Parts: sequence; C-alpha cells; structure tokens
Amino acid sequence: MSPEATRPGAEPTGRVGYVLKMYPRFSETFVVSEILAREARGVEIEIFSLRPPVDPRFHDTLARVQAPATYVARPRKAEELWESMARAREVLPRLPEVLPELLRADASDAAQALDLAVAVVQRGLTHLHAHFASLATTVARLASLLTGVPYSFTAHAKDLFHEDVDHDENARKITDAHHVVTVSDYNVRHLAERYPEAVAATPVHRIYNGLDLEAFPFVPPADRVGERLPTVVAVGRLVEKKGFDVLVRAVAALREAGRPVRCRIVGGGMLEEDLRAQVSALHLGDLVELTGPLPQDRVREAVASADVFTAPCVVGADGNADGLPTVLLEAMALGTPCVSTDVTGIGEAVRHESTGLQVPQHDHGALAGAIVRVLDDPALARRLVNAARALVEAEFGSAGQAARLEAVRRDVRPAARPLAAGAPDGLDPLLVGAGRS
Repeated sequence: MSPEATRPGAEPTGRVGYVLKMYPRFSETFVVSEILAREARGVEIEIFSLRPPVDPRFHDTLARVQAPATYVARPRKAEELWESMARAREVLPRLPEVLPELLRADASDAAQALDLAVAVVQRGLTHLHAHFASLATTVARLASLLTGVPYSFTAHAKDLFHEDVDHDENARKITDAHHVVTVSDYNVRHLAERYPEAVAATPVHRIYNGLDLEAFPFVPPADRVGERLPTVVAVGRLVEKKGFDVLVRAVAALREAGRPVRCRIVGGGMLEEDLRAQVSALHLGDLVELTGPLPQDRVREAVASADVFTAPCVVGADGNADGLPTVLLEAMALGTPCVSTDVTGIGEAVRHESTGLQVPQHDHGALAGAIVRVLDDPALARRLVNAARALVEAEFGSAGQAARLEAVRRDVRPAARPLAAGAPDGLDPLLVGAGRS
C-alpha cells in the first residue's frame, strides 16, 4: 500500500476484488491499465479469474501489476458443487436466503460464486468489481448477495449489444449493484433506455477507459519519416465488428484510383482466413499485410509510425459492436491521424473535423476518401492530432480514470454490510493457482 494510504488520518482505501472471466487476456490491455492506475493510488487489489488464460502471449505491462491473481476452480462434478456448499455453510450466514438465486444460476457459476464469497470473507475484501455484464458480473453479484459486500461492474459492448444478451439478467445485475460503470455516453443512454427501472435504482457512471499517457508519447505527423508509399494501420481482433473487410475494399479502391497505400492489419481472430482470401481475390498481396497479433510495444510502434490509423468499426449481424476501442485512443495519444466510423461511442473520441475524421460504417468509398484527405492535407492532419492529444489528456488519462473509479466506489449508498469478520482457522475455498502475476 502506498504511504499516502497508510499515513495517520488518511481515508482507508479498502480492498477491492477484481472479478474477471479470464486474466490475463491479450486483447484486454484496458483492464491491466486500470488496475495499475488504481494501485498507484494505493488501492489494494486482488484478482479473481474464472477461467485460466489460454494465450501464452502477455504484454510487458503485466509484470508491473502487484495484485495477486487467484484462479477460481470450476467444478466438473456434482460432488464438487456439494463440497463448495459445505465449505460455504461454515462461513456465509446468508447462504440459506440466497439459495434460490444460486439454484437459478448455472451450477458452475454458483459454485464459483460460493468459493469467491468465502475468499471475500477470509481476505477482508470490501468491494467487488467485474468487467463485462456477463459471466464475471454473474459471479460477482452472487458473491455479493452471499457476503453483503457491494459490487459494481463495467459494461462495455458485446455484453450490451449482442443478440444473445439476457436483458432480464442484465436488469437484475444493474439493480443489485452499488453502481455501474460504462465506457461512453452512448452506453449510458442505451442503458437508460433499455433498463429504465434498473437505472432509476442504481447510478450509472460514464468513465472512459484510461491510458498511461507517459507510455504514449506524442509525435506530430511533421516529425515522421515517410516511406515511398503512405502506411495505413488498423489494430484489433479479426472479427466482424472491426470492419477490416471494409478497409481492404478501401485499399483496393485507392489502388484503382491511382493512390495506392500500404495497409497493415494487426491482430488475430476467426476471420483471418476470410480476410486473406479477400486480399488474394483483390490482388492486394503487395499492399495489405496481416501481421497477426503483436506484443504491446510493437503495436505501439506500428501505430506511431503510420500515416493514418483507421478503426473501420461496424455493427455486426449479431448486434455486436465496439464500444470505444482502446487502440483508437492510443493512436490519438501518439499523434497519428485517425479515421473511424459512426458506431456507438466512437464519436465521443473521434469528433468529426476536430480530433479525427468520421465516416459511415460499411462505406469503403467514404473511408478511402477520408484517408486520402488526411494524406493530402498536412495542415488538417496537424490540426486533428493536436486536438486529439489534448482531448486524450483531458478525458482519457488512466490517473483521472482511477480517481473517478475511487470516487464512485466511495459514494455512500444503502447496502448490506459483510456478515462475517473471518473464517474458521484452516478453512479455504476450492481455489487453485493462487499467486502473484
């Protein structure tokens, strides 16, 4: 804990348990940045991952996280669920009254919630925070009901917009939460319109994902060393909502117009073969490179060296959409001119004609035109990147994000207090892989 947090008369920071579906996850750099920023403020954090990581690649910033990470065992047999119940019975006086909620849940989720709840009591955690209004919040909510320790969650995009979202379940999660965080004003409006009764009961706060601005030094376009062909870069998982097929068509249109550009698409995903086939069919193999996933430092290098960064996001056929891509904020911080689309909350960062250019989703011609406009007008590019950096510094710094998260966590609201101060000696939940990350 920081000296500020322990000095006489300092306000107690509390101990926050982060509940995540999978930690670490290569694509979720925003979670690591958030945890680091809150630790820098002296908040004690413990991480609970409901699934073990499956990707051997980790970003270098992960080594700076001080929070211990516990991997909550996932029962595979009925006997294991009964064992969780038996352990919890000794620690959680609320268990009988919460039993109907547990029975309504998936058995695996219920068992993980029981073990998480025991850990919350044993370790003296005072708040739970989950990311995404799906599995992690399901388990955090049940653990909160079992312990009386309040919970909150951050709602992003797929957990709100995908066609498979259980809206009744989301309403319960909002209603029972101490507060809800979401990453854009667009999302705030969506939640208020979709869940009016729940939002009337629980405050919803727009808190943008934050960046460690020192890690993203600003380099204006005039200071770049250009290549023979200008370079356009895009970064993200190769999935429908990223709109990379639209970008490939835009590159083809630019070549046909006599304005060829090099294009690097950084990331991996289920549509990789489809994109490679599209590149081949359009004879763009000499212009479009699919790099696969890259570590964070190399992503930063690719974005910083680009002449234009594009985020051609679309709303997928299943309703899934990006909320506000972190890498777009990173490009704005680095001084790379940005072109994106009119999807969800993106316009809150890429403000058309002010901090970037915005085009309609699915419109490869408009995307190609915006790219050319940035390339052909250096004065415009400089104006856009200067304003973009100023906006990121004002609204998207991780230090400000952490301060806002702490302010809403400390907001006093009627809530049940923890029912038990500790657990019997020697009692541990069925938790595996506890240790520091």
